[in-house]
Amino acid sequence: MITSKLPNVGITIFTQMSQLAAQTGAINLSQGFPDFDGPQSLRDAVGRHIASGHNQYSPMTGLPALREQIAAKIARSYGVKVDADSEVTVTPGATQAIFCAIQAVIHSGDEVIVFDPCYDSYEPATQLAGGRCVHVQLNPHDFSIDFDKLAAALSPRTKMIVINTPHNPSGALISRAELDQLAELIRGRDIYLISDEVYEHLVFDGVPHVSVLAHEELYQRAFVVSSFGKTYHVTGWKTGYVVAPPALTAELRKVHQYVSFCGVTPLQYALADYMVEHPEHVEELPGFYQAKRDLFCDLLAPSRFTFTRVTGTYFQLVDYSQIRPDLNDVDMAIWMTREHGVASIPVSVFYQNPPQGQRLVRLCFAKREETLREAGAKLCVI
Repeated sequence: MITSKLPNVGITIFTQMSQLAAQTGAINLSQGFPDFDGPQSLRDAVGRHIASGHNQYSPMTGLPALREQIAAKIARSYGVKVDADSEVTVTPGATQAIFCAIQAVIHSGDEVIVFDPCYDSYEPATQLAGGRCVHVQLNPHDFSIDFDKLAAALSPRTKMIVINTPHNPSGALISRAELDQLAELIRGRDIYLISDEVYEHLVFDGVPHVSVLAHEELYQRAFVVSSFGKTYHVTGWKTGYVVAPPALTAELRKVHQYVSFCGVTPLQYALADYMVEHPEHVEELPGFYQAKRDLFCDLLAPSRFTFTRVTGTYFQLVDYSQIRPDLNDVDMAIWMTREHGVASIPVSVFYQNPPQGQRLVRLCFAKREETLREAGAKLCVI
């Protein structure tokens, strides 16, 4: 008999809802991936590098040319200089980066504070390290940090805090003032930080993304995680990176080298080429996704769903209280998929203890215009 190390973990809701969408022929607005390809020249570069023989292991830390481009992008985006050799590590996906960061510093009995609703990989990674997650709920009206609750959750066992900005599933952003407040709260404590910033370039309405990379005090204790998949519309490439001060990077790499050793070589070459040739891509990304957000929200305006336009990510939360208040969000998501042909994600799955009476589902608008129009028409007749 196997004694499971993750006894409470099953197939994720993302897999379940995507499978249900496939079975029923529903439009899949559940799992967070585009239904369009990344840039043609980026995809062409992969084939070129495969054909030219770049098919063996890359350096464990990541291809030097790619790490240099990451450092250059950080300097342009945030006005911060990081060392490509000692602070930047390329990983096969942001989830692997988060896993390695947690394994690097969490010991048996340590506590990791996470903010609900939160991404589902944080807790299993903590459990596998022998730690325990302490869940602190974000403010329900705007998904901001409740610093009184955070202060109350701190204990002598607190070893790490995980933040996510722009936030999945709500799209909320953490401000500079909030980062300052966080720094003040944990100053003098032996607490590390993971800043999950995979949607860093998906911010709207002229509001800037405030990165921990640009917060000198917090960065000294932080692992900052980003995703090429989100930024370049290639989620299936599972390529990301983590930036951390040299001492933390050294510990992370000790774990990383025994989890995957390195990322996929030709993908790294292709990304490095594209970043050199098209530095404007990240600058154009907010406008690209804001147009999709605005189209989708305009299409939903005549519906009975209520919502506030998100300020970041490619997810829109909608409240269905005026439609089926009798259904919890899991049942609502299944009903919408089976009966109305649109798959979504119930927000309760991101909580340890969901707020009583919350009636929210998450919809992904990283889709082609025709997909959004078809989905909007279906949602408006619910």
